[in-house]
Amino acid sequence: MRFTKMHGIGNDYVYFDCTKNDITNPGELSIKLSDRHFGVGSDGIILIRPALIADFKMSMFNADGSEAEMCGNATRCVGKYLYERGITQQREFTLETLAGIRVISLFTSGGGHVDRVRVDMGQPSLIPTDIPMKADGDSFI
Repeated sequence: MRFTKMHGIGNDYVYFDCTKNDITNPGELSIKLSDRHFGVGSDGIILIRPALIADFKMSMFNADGSEAEMCGNATRCVGKYLYERGITQQREFTLETLAGIRVISLFTSGGGHVDRVRVDMGQPSLIPTDIPMKADGDSFI
């Protein structure tokens, strides 16, 4: 099984290129691989898949096997992964996540190296029920 372990500001994930072959048991696999004593050790796994409504799709599974909407740091790593492995030559592309479509912009230097990645995370919400959290009032700062 081929994988790449990457981290973005402390969030570390195991990344799989599923553009040609998918993984059928990602939740179970994430539990096994994420174990820091007996596995690779990570916050979870990221599957990079083909998408119908974007250029690529990111599926994210936490260390406990649950599927998550997205992680900004993991999303930036997906951008770097796709470009540096020659899966895309685009410096701006879309990524489908459970939290919606994200636009990834890559800043590169010579030799196909990605120096920086910017992700449009969308408009933040400070409405407690959107976060979700319990709070008094209509906004939380």
